[in-house]
Amino acid sequence: MQPMQPMQPQMPGAMSQMGPQQPGNPQVVQQIPQSLTQPQERLDNISKVKMLIGPLRDSLSLTIKSAAQILHQNYLVDVGPQKAVDVQPPRFDKSIEEFYSICDQMELHLKTSIECLNQLSSSQRYLPLPVATARTEPLPAQDVGSLTYPQYLATVRAQVAYTKEIHDVLLAAAQNLGMGE
Repeated sequence: MQPMQPMQPQMPGAMSQMGPQQPGNPQVVQQIPQSLTQPQERLDNISKVKMLIGPLRDSLSLTIKSAAQILHQNYLVDVGPQKAVDVQPPRFDKSIEEFYSICDQMELHLKTSIECLNQLSSSQRYLPLPVATARTEPLPAQDVGSLTYPQYLATVRAQVAYTKEIHDVLLAAAQNLGMGE
């Protein structure tokens, strides 16, 4: 039976983004701007999850194949005439780590999508007016159906202050009830 190696967390692309470092001179670190190397697309979280389906399928397939090869080799060693492993199978711990990494990325994108939907729902419930994010100057009197971004920020600040006041009142009431006992 092949012993399991301890798994180390992997951060894909973390080292490649740092650029080459030269020992002794830490200020000579060169970074290539990402906008020059590849065009940036703004993808929503659901699109990112859809893009991860293919790699997830491939990773799962590789994980199952490596597990099957390890089991088969262990079977041959235990039962058959084979004494040692001739060909090393792909490492199971690396493939399962890659699979879990992709699952974690998908989970993160899905949780972010859920949070965005919750914020949108709350925004529509508590501030039914649309926000004109491109405009910072006051809107003309005839265009009262939307808020400028500074008006939106002021509304949000007022809502946060009101919520804090309610929290403080409830906290004081709870403390007063606690003292009365």
